[in-house]
Amino acid sequence: MSLNYLNIHSLMKKYGIHPKKSLGQNFLVEPAGLSKVINAAELTAEDQVLEIGAGLGSLTYLLAQVAKRVTTVEIDRAMLPPLREALSEFPNVRVIEGDILKQNIDELVEDQDYVVVANIPYYISSAIIRHLMEASVRPRRVVLTVQKEVAERILARDGKMSLLSLSVQVFGEVSLGGVIPAGSFLPAPDVDSAVLKIELYPEPIIPLELHDAFFRIAQAGFSQKRKTLRNSLSAGLHLPTDQVEALLQESQIENTRRAETLSLSEWHRLTRSYLAN
Repeated sequence: MSLNYLNIHSLMKKYGIHPKKSLGQNFLVEPAGLSKVINAAELTAEDQVLEIGAGLGSLTYLLAQVAKRVTTVEIDRAMLPPLREALSEFPNVRVIEGDILKQNIDELVEDQDYVVVANIPYYISSAIIRHLMEASVRPRRVVLTVQKEVAERILARDGKMSLLSLSVQVFGEVSLGGVIPAGSFLPAPDVDSAVLKIELYPEPIIPLELHDAFFRIAQAGFSQKRKTLRNSLSAGLHLPTDQVEALLQESQIENTRRAETLSLSEWHRLTRSYLAN
């Protein structure tokens, strides 16, 4: 399918738009980079898309040509007039002004089968991911454009895990959809970006009813990641070291290990032991 691309530069000139550093705005404008996002989303003509961070609509413009329905959420009010002009030819697009973290996801999507596409700044990536994954109506696939180093952290496996990788891999299988050079954005950021694709599991590996405890324990474990689990969990959970040692022993985890070495199944055992005591 041949797609038409939006002329972002003319829109910016017409409306006097300047990207805002405070909102982490870097508009993806190069067709090659935009195509990598579209390809990773694997959309059909029957799909519903929830887009986060429309900006001036360069990606929205393409999504509208491929998907049946697109709901796009944009926090910057100054973007709305040019965005609505850019998308005026598409009756299948709905533009919502607001902060995605304050939106009820269930009210944004019309049915339970949808795909999320987002170009989001690093400082809110983990919050947005968890907000989406814990919605009562979850997407089947999430495609994110993030800094390349953030993508590498999310893709990390046992031995190099981080709180971010753990937070994503709980919910789905993660893969790399391609690297986008910094020059593909306007303005160009200091680093390259990457497209991440998350195929959600039917149910999270860690059951939802355990999530509050799971994330509390994981955050404590990674809060002082150079320390052993015995010490980091003791400090982070405000528990005596002998009690932490007992929890780790019950979970079949050596207390001298560090948080980054634990697998998801080990975090799961540790969470259940913590709640049982």
